[in-house]
Amino acid sequence: MRVPALRLTCLVVLTVLGGVLAACGVDPESGASGTHTTTGAAPDGMALRVERVADGLEHPWDLGLLPGGALLVTERRGEFVLVDGDGTHRVEADTSSVYAEGEGGLMGLVVHPDFASSRLFTTCQTHQRGGKAVDVRLVTWRLSEDRRSAEHVRDLVTGLPINDSGRHSGCRPTLAGDGSLLVGTGDAANDPTIPQDRTSLGGKVLRVDLRTGQGLPDNPFASSRNEAERRVYTYGHRNVQGIAVRPGTGQVYTAEHGPTGFDEVNRIRAGRNYGWDPSKGGSNTDVYDEEVPMTDLQRFPDAVPPLWTSGESATEAPSGAAFVSGSRWGPLNGTLAVVALRGQKLLLFRLDDAGEKVTEIVVPQEFDDRFGRLRGIRTAEDGAVYVTTSEGADDAVLRVTPQREP
Repeated sequence: MRVPALRLTCLVVLTVLGGVLAACGVDPESGASGTHTTTGAAPDGMALRVERVADGLEHPWDLGLLPGGALLVTERRGEFVLVDGDGTHRVEADTSSVYAEGEGGLMGLVVHPDFASSRLFTTCQTHQRGGKAVDVRLVTWRLSEDRRSAEHVRDLVTGLPINDSGRHSGCRPTLAGDGSLLVGTGDAANDPTIPQDRTSLGGKVLRVDLRTGQGLPDNPFASSRNEAERRVYTYGHRNVQGIAVRPGTGQVYTAEHGPTGFDEVNRIRAGRNYGWDPSKGGSNTDVYDEEVPMTDLQRFPDAVPPLWTSGESATEAPSGAAFVSGSRWGPLNGTLAVVALRGQKLLLFRLDDAGEKVTEIVVPQEFDDRFGRLRGIRTAEDGAVYVTTSEGADDAVLRVTPQREP
């Protein structure tokens, strides 16, 4: 069976010229911006092989790669699943404190670098007490030697804001090259002051010590008297769903949901403001106003513009993010891969060497509407990319590898 080749596109084809330009990262008013993208021919002979390595899951949110090739998967409802050569197995764990509501539940996961000896991993999860939502928190677990159960080790970071509906819960962790833990969080879509309030952990990218949960001494606000502010790396975010570190560079990128349209991919810069402010500069503290710009450069001239935006007329709902890595990927090696929920596609962003511009967007047609909503994505050491679907019934873990057409 011949696998369809990749195609290159500017993400979406719209009938309104302004929408096309915005979707391609170009300002419709000026016709140019720092996020300009171009198109070109598909990589010669390149195609993707997509294998289902696990089925029968329910909203698998994230996954971690374990030594030996097994996968540890979180299901939003509050379940751990192990996928290995023997099949798919439930991992017994006391997750009764997980507040599984709406967008919240058992979410992001990161495997500790010393897992081979410690068997530790850390999750993002919404927390409840007596049936009432308390917060979003980072929790460290230990997987048993037989990988059939997991025990709670510590609450690493607590106090991330939560909405009773689960809306804008975030919450994606990843490891930086220096071993620090980076966490993209949501603003809880409740208190409009949270994204711009550096003493709140919501609507932020956090940078903490993986062992203690404390902010690191070289964080931008490390001298603050406020414990939460010492953990803040960037602020002014709406709902960060993906975070990835570019191999060999330390450059950090996030994927973030916009209100209606205006989804973003951002280059993360320590201490900077990303311009989301539903409080309108503090003048509106009672109503979460989603009519404000996703990146409000008028109110915050020093805010960081997005590396890419879907524009006003397109909503992709980007979720997990990871870098494609390895020579086997040929011309796609080094692209930033972002999966989309509403868009139901995989987006491959080709960056310039400085990481300042998106030069092309590759949309593999193997994914277009074929697998439904896509939530998580991680890259294995062998270069394979693992993707989770998020339809809610018979969801899957997919293994994606390149192949040459016969």
